Amino acid sequence: MSATALASIRLVAFDIDGVFTDGRFYLSDEGIESKAFHTQDGYGVRQLLGADIAVAVISGRSSGAVAKRMAELKVRHVVQGCSNKVAALDEIITKLGISASECAYVGDDLPDLPLLQHVGYPIAVANAVPAVHKQCLYSTRASGGVGAVREVCELVLDAKGQHS
Repeated sequence: MSATALASIRLVAFDIDGVFTDGRFYLSDEGIESKAFHTQDGYGVRQLLGADIAVAVISGRSSGAVAKRMAELKVRHVVQGCSNKVAALDEIITKLGISASECAYVGDDLPDLPLLQHVGYPIAVANAVPAVHKQCLYSTRASGGVGAVREVCELVLDAKGQHS
C-alpha cells in the first residue's frame, strides 16, 4: 500500500504487551502487576488524538496499569481481556462509522495476525515475531516499549501532512 493508503487512516489501534511495552510485566510477591510505558509514546498518542485520528488499544490481557495509562492519555477505545480482536475492532469502527480499510493496527505476536490481516494498514514493531513482519506493510525501526508507538504516530501524521 502506498502513502495514500496511510493518509486515509482514521483509527490507529495498538496491542499493549510488546507494542506499548517491551513485552515484560513485573509481578510482585503479592501478585501485583506493573508495566513500563515510554513517555514519548504517550506524546505521540496525544498528537494523533489532537489531529482527530482515533486511537484504540486491544489486548488479550487485562491490566489496571493499562486502564490507568490509557485514561491519562484520554484513549476512549480500550478493550482488554479480549479473545477476538477482530470482533473488538469491528465494534469500535461501527461506533466510529468507519471501515477496517481506514484502520492501522500495530502488533508483535501471533495472536495479532487475524487483526493485522483485517485492517487496511498492518504494522509490526521491530521486535515482532517473523510471521507478523511477513503480514505487515511497515515495520518500525524502534522496538515495542521504546518508541515504536511514537514512530507509528509520526508515520501517520506525516502521511496526512499533520506532523509538526
